[in-house]
Amino acid sequence: MVELPQVIRARIEAPHIWYVATVNRDGSPHVSPMWVGLDGDLVLFNTSVGRVKERNLRRDPRVCLSHADPDDPYDRVQIRGRAVRFVGGPEADRTMDALARVYRGTDRYEWGIPGEERVVVLIEPLRVSRVVGVEPLPKGAPGA
Repeated sequence: MVELPQVIRARIEAPHIWYVATVNRDGSPHVSPMWVGLDGDLVLFNTSVGRVKERNLRRDPRVCLSHADPDDPYDRVQIRGRAVRFVGGPEADRTMDALARVYRGTDRYEWGIPGEERVVVLIEPLRVSRVVGVEPLPKGAPGA
C-alpha cells in the first residue's frame, strides 16, 4: 500500500466526482462516476450488490480511480489499487448516508431503491499519481 499525500486526501474528502474503472469479464473497462471517501488509508465507495462494478471487483479486484480538478481539468489524479474488503448491512447504509452528507448536504441517501442492498468497497491504493499539465513522456519514448 502507498500513502496518500495530503493534497490527494483533501480531494477525496471534498465533494468531487471520481471515475471508478473496473475490468469486465471480457477484459474491457467499465467506468462509473462515483462518490468516494476515506476509511483511514483506504479509499472507499458505496454501490449496490449486483451492479457491474461490484461483480467485477469480486472477480478481479483491480481498480483505478480518476479525478480531474473541476477548476483545472489539466490537474488530475489517478489511484490504482485493489478492492480489499466489501462491507454490507447497516454499516454500508451508514456509509452511504455519510457520503450523501458530503455530496448532497442531506442527512440520508435519498435515492435508495426498495430492496437494494448497499455495499462499501474498500480500496487499497497501490500507485498514486498526479499530473498537472502535459503528462511527461515515459523513458525511452520518442522525444523523451
